[in-house]
Amino acid sequence: MSWREVMGGGVPRIAESPLESARFGRPVERLTVPAGSGSPFPAVREAVLGSRADVIVLRYPAEHVGWFAELTALGRTAVFADSLTYWRLRAGRGRAPEPPGDLQPTDRVTPAAVRESVSDIFAAYRNHYLANPLFDGAEALAGYREWALRSASEGRCVALREWTPPAAPAERLPSAAPPAGDRHPAAARDGILALATLADDDERTEILLAGVVSRAWGRGLYAHLLAAVEGRALARGAREVVISTQGHNTGVQRAWARYGFEPALTFLTVHLVRSRLLRGRRR
Repeated sequence: MSWREVMGGGVPRIAESPLESARFGRPVERLTVPAGSGSPFPAVREAVLGSRADVIVLRYPAEHVGWFAELTALGRTAVFADSLTYWRLRAGRGRAPEPPGDLQPTDRVTPAAVRESVSDIFAAYRNHYLANPLFDGAEALAGYREWALRSASEGRCVALREWTPPAAPAERLPSAAPPAGDRHPAAARDGILALATLADDDERTEILLAGVVSRAWGRGLYAHLLAAVEGRALARGAREVVISTQGHNTGVQRAWARYGFEPALTFLTVHLVRSRLLRGRRR
């Protein structure tokens, strides 16, 4: 759920989710209660009771601590699916590491590289879909790949590549074919080591997905990825960078704190499922 959605203000909003419905093979709707919208539980109740979806993915500010008990009385099974924590950084105040000479940020990433990187980075990520016995983890990962591909196709991504300068060309006859390095400079690079997909508005850059591929773990590259995103945000005049993750993902939140991000908001995620669909199912 994007920063714009959680900070949208106004009343709770319910809408069909055609991509999730197609992916999981059953009707799914999203019900979002923005921050600062007061305590509109009657509006939430009305939206839930009027929905024909098999699953409603509800997200609401965590300060509404009494809502979960009320959700269990609306004729559906309420499946708690963790929380989303949002962090923010004032652009230009990040504690960026010294840039190493063997890394090169880029926004040009092939679809195949995006798919491979996201599959590797998020293979073990425990997202909210995994709380629901009706949802398949492999399909959820496919959704992450589709999401990343949309961002990358629009140039809204930052990747880190390991770059090695090509060797000096050997002397050759004028009729000889040029070496591969001359025809394809990218051949000197050793693939994607880290990837972040982004959303932009006038004031901020939001990091949607971000991580380091498994073969590059332990090299401190995540901070360099954050620095590349912050640099991009500054270059286009954005004032802040925001990011979110599941509440249980404390390791990456420690990395954000070290870099200079500060916690901003927490939202709870609940899947409201037609009870008959869960009978006999186990996660």
